[in-house]
Amino acid sequence: MGNLKPLEILLIIAVIFLLFGAKKLPDMARSLGKSARILKSEAKAMKKESEADDAAAAAAPAAPADQAPQTAPRTIQAAPGDVTSARPVSEPNRSTQA
Repeated sequence: MGNLKPLEILLIIAVIFLLFGAKKLPDMARSLGKSARILKSEAKAMKKESEADDAAAAAAPAAPADQAPQTAPRTIQAAPGDVTSARPVSEPNRSTQA
């Protein structure tokens, strides 16, 4: 399956072109690129947050179990700098996880 010849690739591109048309292909490519950028920025943010949490957990002594840390709710943005489509993220409560 991994050995596609140039003729087969051209045939696949032609079928996609016929199915979606010339007008929709640039919009689809643009939205796919935007989605990839969002995914990349969110992955970087999660990695930085995880590293910061690990560093804070190693540096700070263990907090009592009856005190929950007060943090602001996290939000997901549709694109960097786009605050009109941001929405809060509901995260499971750590005390309810097994």
